[in-house]
Amino acid sequence: MFFEQTTARAKSCGSFLMACVLTTCATTCGSHAVASNAPDAGLAACNAGPFESTLSPAAMPTTDARAYWLSNKLIRWPGRATDNKVRLYISRTGQLKLSKGNKPSGFDEVIALTGSDATLDTDIAKRFTYTEPGKVYELAHISLQQLRSLQQSQVIIVAEDNEGRVIDYTGLQIAGALDDLYKTAGSLNDYGANIRKAAVTNKTQTRFRVWAPTAQRVSICLYPDGKAKSTSILPMQSDADTGSWNTSVKVDLSGKYYTYLVDVYVPGRGLVRNRVTDPYSISLTTDSKRSYIADLTSSKLKPLGWDEQTPNTKVKNQTDMQVYELHVRDFSINDATVRPAWRGKYLAFSEANSNGMRHLQALSAAGMTDIHLLPVFDFATVPEAGCQTPMIKGQADGEEQQKIATQYADKDCYNWGYEPYHYNAPEGSYAADASNGAKRIMEFRKMVMALHNAGLRVGMDVVYNHTAGAGQTAYSVLDRIVPGYYQRLNQFGQIERSTCCDNTATENLMMAKLMSDSVLLWTQHYKIDSFRFDLMGHQPRQVMEDMQARLLRETGRQIQFLGEGWNFGEIADGKRFVQASQLSLNGSGIGSFSDRARDAIRGGGHGDAGEGIVKNQGYINGLVYMPNTLADKARPQQDLLRAADMLRLGLAGSVRNFSMQTFDGKTRQLQDIDYAGQPAGYASQPGEVVNYVENHDNQTLFDINAYRLPLDTSSADRARIQALALATTAFSQGVAYYHAGVDILRSKSMDSNSFNSGDWFNRLDWSYGDNYFATGLPPEKDNAQFYPYIKEALKQANIKPTRADIAYSRDQFRDLLQIRASSSLFRLSTASDIAQRLQFYNTGPEQNPLLIAAHLDGRQLAGANFDSVMYFINISSQPQSLTIDGQSKRSYQLHPTHLLTQAADKRVAAEAKYESISGRFTIPALSAVVFVGQ
Repeated sequence: MFFEQTTARAKSCGSFLMACVLTTCATTCGSHAVASNAPDAGLAACNAGPFESTLSPAAMPTTDARAYWLSNKLIRWPGRATDNKVRLYISRTGQLKLSKGNKPSGFDEVIALTGSDATLDTDIAKRFTYTEPGKVYELAHISLQQLRSLQQSQVIIVAEDNEGRVIDYTGLQIAGALDDLYKTAGSLNDYGANIRKAAVTNKTQTRFRVWAPTAQRVSICLYPDGKAKSTSILPMQSDADTGSWNTSVKVDLSGKYYTYLVDVYVPGRGLVRNRVTDPYSISLTTDSKRSYIADLTSSKLKPLGWDEQTPNTKVKNQTDMQVYELHVRDFSINDATVRPAWRGKYLAFSEANSNGMRHLQALSAAGMTDIHLLPVFDFATVPEAGCQTPMIKGQADGEEQQKIATQYADKDCYNWGYEPYHYNAPEGSYAADASNGAKRIMEFRKMVMALHNAGLRVGMDVVYNHTAGAGQTAYSVLDRIVPGYYQRLNQFGQIERSTCCDNTATENLMMAKLMSDSVLLWTQHYKIDSFRFDLMGHQPRQVMEDMQARLLRETGRQIQFLGEGWNFGEIADGKRFVQASQLSLNGSGIGSFSDRARDAIRGGGHGDAGEGIVKNQGYINGLVYMPNTLADKARPQQDLLRAADMLRLGLAGSVRNFSMQTFDGKTRQLQDIDYAGQPAGYASQPGEVVNYVENHDNQTLFDINAYRLPLDTSSADRARIQALALATTAFSQGVAYYHAGVDILRSKSMDSNSFNSGDWFNRLDWSYGDNYFATGLPPEKDNAQFYPYIKEALKQANIKPTRADIAYSRDQFRDLLQIRASSSLFRLSTASDIAQRLQFYNTGPEQNPLLIAAHLDGRQLAGANFDSVMYFINISSQPQSLTIDGQSKRSYQLHPTHLLTQAADKRVAAEAKYESISGRFTIPALSAVVFVGQ
């Protein structure tokens, strides 16, 4: 009843508070939302130093949360199977005191629970199948209003003896209850600050909405700019049906800033008032201290010509994608042809004649379709004001460089950005002025427009699987508004951190909603063309499919989804839901990165340790046929044959039902080939596979080859070998994915994890003079175990490429892009086409494993441009020949790209041969060659 009284009271004082929006009010109205013993929030709370204040301290420390709200009335307590008396104890202000053997105290209310033997609803049973067995209890005869009020309080479930003494107690995990109580919350599409014209008056108003069902009171602090103190505070009204809080004012507040004051019970802390930014912030001020109010449809926030852009039509099928993964700061910070103020910023992409943009333009002309940007949403790990760029120098194998980079790691201007702070706002450190919320928006759009004008689509690397902070920490946003909901919890109620950071629970209604709303915002308002999902396997497949369908429905565009489908952590093997992971995505059309061919080509894997970093050679860096000093000289030839099979599997798009002869002479479908206990072929269609040999993670391809190729391998041969690895991606069915700089022999001086290593270890040189190998030992933290091998490599003068080597690699990569783009045969869109048109030669136990040979049949295929294609990859340092009876008496010629005067590898035109009578092909050493026939 107190709830109803205070709600009525809020309505009565609303008009007074609305008048305070644009002026400072000397007094505030009384309690204006739900029952709370805390005083109303005043301007002092808006301008206080700390982001939290304790209104009523908890009477006892944090308890674990071993029980689960299955729905609004059902509770499961794993491990509790006895028939003790079980009750809920409730305190609005966190004053419960519980200890085993004593009677509870400090409670406002007690609710008796009754055991339930009823069969759980199918959806509930499925959702909570991961929990341990335990008694299910029901709250009988409780109204919907009371159930909602419970979620705004401290609630502990207690097992008691007949005298009422505590036997056991625990907190409850709330997601099941909130999703049941507020099912309609997901249907609202106006979260955040929205500027709209009122339907009745046609006058502009600013409306705010935040989902905070566990809050006892929510207010808004308004600020005239990013620095000045708040001059007004607004109460928000609770919408009991959705759990959201909203208010509106009859003025356009564009250009102003705001934060929320959320009075909420926090386990272990008590009733807390959190000053927090909006999870739906579309922009912010410096270091994300305040949320920015703006209308993204306003012409004031659009570059000239923004609305007139037409969608790029390069990608008709997902397999048409050729993707270049790029970090915004890497792109221009080292480019002297970019004006100094724009280096490392969004605006650098507007310098159409810079070395960097000329490089991207050339890639686009050669066939690159997409630039995928590493995180560009607002992240927590770069100071947006006062970041420092240290001066670094030292010897090729010196330690001074890494010492300085490490010293400045958390205060320099560099980070990959995988610590999300606000998902819907552009990152401020890439803006010319991080303090101005409008500039982030405008400059981000200028970047997108510049890339579109270069003929490149724009993709975003998004990280919805974890947040930069949780609980009552500085970078926590979601968890300070609805504690215990947005983050995925373990059986004790602690936040899971398998992804590195505080995992999110995208299986929960409103976290899935936030993710879906976010990708829609980026697509609609920033014209993003595709998304790459970090650790996508931590998200439910159904949520991903629903989200992609929504984008198509609401934008009319097919937005491609790619992601990391790795299967690990608390959700591994479908423990909590059907994951968006490699083996679980087949049939979805969503692409996942394939480690099958990648590891076969590079050798080893991401977990290589000690001397394994050197000895675990792969197909292109010497496995069996060219052992390095640490390699096992007794490795059987069969290991090389297996690696060749795994490469062919990648070339066939890793589709499940493609058949080929394997190293042992048997013909198998790819799904029947073993890969670490899993089916090697895992996709239903080629668009579900992303092929790559290098991305931002781990060592660059050049650096892994610095470990694994024999140390005396010449720099010219290293460039040729790198090009061979890139040919495996270019010739593979599926999506082709490349890391920025892989085409110019990019090195990070052998750093295995450069996420926070600064500009020094992440530089790119678009003047093609240096690849930055041998610029010092990489940071000790992630590389110390490899120092003996790194030092040896960094001293080898023959490893560092010459300018000619870099130019060869650059131009050969463009030739490969052009070859792939020249024919739909390299981009087949269905598994049936692959089965019908792709055939491998030189397979089985008698093969020459140093030569990959494949045929593609282009007859009656739209866009094939050739009736027949033969391609070869020769990893040997000697020419190789192969006679193929079925390909004799044909009219094969070298692919037109090989015959261009500017073709990178002149040896191909001079030495590659096809003898029609015998069907004999001769392939130069260390080369990738394509023949075509009509």
